[in-house]
Amino acid sequence: MNSVRRIPIASDIPTIETEVVEVPSAAHPVGVRDVAEVPVAPLMAAVANAIDNALGLRLRELPMSPPKVLAAMDGDAL
Repeated sequence: MNSVRRIPIASDIPTIETEVVEVPSAAHPVGVRDVAEVPVAPLMAAVANAIDNALGLRLRELPMSPPKVLAAMDGDAL
């Protein structure tokens, strides 16, 4: 492991612009959705791109755990 690099923290993440799209939910009697439906997809794409940029490995399944990254580095099928 490279001791010169520091571990990224939350403030290292770029600002993500979100857009509220109000679409009623057919699964609820009054059409409301859970407040927990947040836009987290861009974050995982950023992690996948960081792994690809650093190691030349394109992981396409979640979770992108350290064991899966190490297995991909060893050339093992995921």
